[in-house]
Amino acid sequence: MEKEKIAQNTKHNKNLNNNKNDEKQVRNFAKKIGYEYKNISFLTTALTHSSYSNEMKSKGIKSECNERLEFLGDAVLSLITSEYIYLKLRDCKEGELTRIRATVVCEDSLFRFAESINLGAALFLGHGEIISNGRNRKSTLADAFEAVLGSIFLDGGLEAAKKYLFKFILKPIDDIVNEGDIKDYKSLLQQIIQQNNGEVLEYVLINESGPAHEKIFEVHAKLNNNIIGEGKGKSKKSAEQNAAKEAIILFGY
Repeated sequence: MEKEKIAQNTKHNKNLNNNKNDEKQVRNFAKKIGYEYKNISFLTTALTHSSYSNEMKSKGIKSECNERLEFLGDAVLSLITSEYIYLKLRDCKEGELTRIRATVVCEDSLFRFAESINLGAALFLGHGEIISNGRNRKSTLADAFEAVLGSIFLDGGLEAAKKYLFKFILKPIDDIVNEGDIKDYKSLLQQIIQQNNGEVLEYVLINESGPAHEKIFEVHAKLNNNIIGEGKGKSKKSAEQNAAKEAIILFGY
């Protein structure tokens, strides 16, 4: 009996220490993102991956994972981004707004946002996820970013969520606008080319320069192997759009 009591006390003390460490991890991350929670449990849930939640449940410890908050955060992300570009880009049509929003809120973008705040280090992951590099997995980090946004929305409302999200989405939106990547010139050029049967349109990457985080891509738009447009951009897609735009101007549209 005495040994059993000692074992129970040891387990209890270990759980207390783990809880204190978990709470410290959550509060440190809250400070990092610059938002003061009224109910910190929202953030705890946002940082809890299903693998960790399942491990805790197997030990008889209640733990909610972040999947429901991810669902909410996804809707909040779409709403805030849609409202912002709708009000900012008043001359854009529905299709153009949709394309801009899709670029800003795609998994790649959310992954970069998450990396910028070292979100992976703050996540509660199961043992299997940790050893399989889950802290750096693109889908895990993108989902967690949405969950954190959802937690801020629940805790502080829409304005608090906007203030947080604007730190991430305003520059990408400005970059799209400044690079002239609002209109889908590639689709328009394709429509023009398709008016004549047998024409072959392709985009060829001819050069990329600059450091890894600030690369500049240069692309040629070719029609039947003849150069009809040249474009540069911070991504291949942007460079292709600019090459298509030059080609459209060449054709007099």
